[in-house]
Amino acid sequence: MSSLRPSPITPTVDFDRDGVQHGFLRLPYSRDDSAWGSVMIPICVIRNGSGPSALLTGGNHGDEYEGPLALYDLARTLDPKQVSGTVIIVPAMNYPAFRAGTRTSPIDKGNLNRSFPGRPDGTVTEKIADYFQRELLPRADIALDFHSGGKTLDFVPFCAAHIRPDKVLEAKGFAAVEAFSAPWSMKMLEIDAVGMFDTAAEEMGKLFITTELGGGGTARAETVRIARRGVLNVLRHAGIVAGAVEMQPTRWLDMPSGDCFSFAEDDGMIETMIDLGEPVEEGQVLARIHSIGRTGAAPQEIRARMSGLLAARHFPGLVKAGDCTAVVAVLVD
Repeated sequence: MSSLRPSPITPTVDFDRDGVQHGFLRLPYSRDDSAWGSVMIPICVIRNGSGPSALLTGGNHGDEYEGPLALYDLARTLDPKQVSGTVIIVPAMNYPAFRAGTRTSPIDKGNLNRSFPGRPDGTVTEKIADYFQRELLPRADIALDFHSGGKTLDFVPFCAAHIRPDKVLEAKGFAAVEAFSAPWSMKMLEIDAVGMFDTAAEEMGKLFITTELGGGGTARAETVRIARRGVLNVLRHAGIVAGAVEMQPTRWLDMPSGDCFSFAEDDGMIETMIDLGEPVEEGQVLARIHSIGRTGAAPQEIRARMSGLLAARHFPGLVKAGDCTAVVAVLVD
């Protein structure tokens, strides 16, 4: 039996009521400009009888936009008559960060995707994580969490699932990824999975998939189209929305080890030597870091530690020591 206190978040929607509801997750937040104020996180629940349940989320990081664009649109347009079960849509999980256009919360600097399982008596970000951990994830049969590169990374557009000890769930995850039908599909490796929403869902035995759709702190027409088509495909694949999956060609990628990642060792200006999606050979120069403090200094070369293709690169033009500069993934035949 849990010894945790109840969540301070109050939903203004009824998760067990049929129809379409647009409301909020209201989190009390007393501050200088609002003594009895609240953080109001938008939520939509679309339910039609019994059946599986999907939790669809975006804005886990506040500077990533493909997911929120697709999910606000889905909340407005999805006909409950086409639904068998429940669709829970939260377009901007970390709403304070989303309003600020920042990766982390301006209130407490919390990175929601490193804050799970959260705490009901913690920071604002920890309270949000706790609510998803204890109230929303347990309701879901499948969870889709949209990401892109934000202001500091740019990706080839892919949907992803993780390698998992439970091979039955792993196979179901990869099948859902394939149904999403992004141009690329990824067997994902995380640099650090501690505190992630992904980890929380997978430790509950949930079917969980995610995306990286572009980046650069904006959204492109192509990646938004991929997101909109993909979320409907996943709902159809799960048997929640009527209709056939709109399959598109996808190529599978793998991130087999930490050698996928390259990092800057100095501050400076980055010159990317290879474009996204291009082939990479082990030892090839991926990028050069130019010193900006003085002229005459030779650039630092960042070389690939494995062969594959360039799946992600740093964005924008200036880097600091420790920044991820490139990600190389391997094509799966």
